[in-house]
Amino acid sequence: MSTVGRARWPTWTILGLGFAFLYLPVLLLIIWSFNSSRLATVWAGFSFKWYGELLRDQSMLDAAWVSLRIAFWTATASVVLGTLAALVMTRMRRFPGKTLFGGLITAPLVMPDVIIGLSMLLMFVSLGDLFHFQPKGMMSIWIAHTTFALAFVTVVVSSRMAELDKSLEEAAMDLGANRIKVFFLITLPIIAPALVSGWLLAFTLSLDDVVIASFVSGPSSTTLPMKVFSSVRLGLSPKINALATLMIVIVSVCAFIGWWLMYRSEKRRKLDMQLALQDNG
Repeated sequence: MSTVGRARWPTWTILGLGFAFLYLPVLLLIIWSFNSSRLATVWAGFSFKWYGELLRDQSMLDAAWVSLRIAFWTATASVVLGTLAALVMTRMRRFPGKTLFGGLITAPLVMPDVIIGLSMLLMFVSLGDLFHFQPKGMMSIWIAHTTFALAFVTVVVSSRMAELDKSLEEAAMDLGANRIKVFFLITLPIIAPALVSGWLLAFTLSLDDVVIASFVSGPSSTTLPMKVFSSVRLGLSPKINALATLMIVIVSVCAFIGWWLMYRSEKRRKLDMQLALQDNG
């Protein structure tokens, strides 16, 4: 056992250094958010002062509310459109333009954010000239973020649907169910964990984006990342540390809830499969 332990210590050391590289800065940020000093790099004692200052900063709260609304609707629209795109890619037979369709859906994965933001701005300006459309605002950010996040959701849902046993859907159709009923009663419950993962991923991408939103945002649609970025340029404030800590806590709770829902769904699916096999046996 001692020989095995000596052989494994380099692996554990490298793993520990990797986790420290990733999470030690986050831990330090959380610790410094409780600093009572106005200087973000000078420790002057433990205090919740900057959390109170953050909650009294109306401009920061308004930006957070704008980002949450945009992220929610972006994630919802991305899941709906991404699921439809995944159905086309995995369930429909080959049709003219399928390769082009798949390439256009996944193009934002490899396209720089600057190119996406600039192209969206030019498109919205053109639409504004033709249809009197407001080229900059919350609607523009929502459309741009949905276009960007749609690619990620499509990949997640497509990978899950590709692993789905088609015999379950075929058996339901043999029993008289139409395709719509099969989708809602058979396919949708099975791919629900992928939908939750895609929704959370799209929500995070929208909430975190600053480059694309900078091109298409208006005076009354400043998002939280844009507000933070502009604040940091003027000087690092301890309120930013407090804001980042709250975001870490909220994201961690949401990730845990998503994992728990996925775990319950997968456990229920395995149990149903075991019961079905027992009944057939």
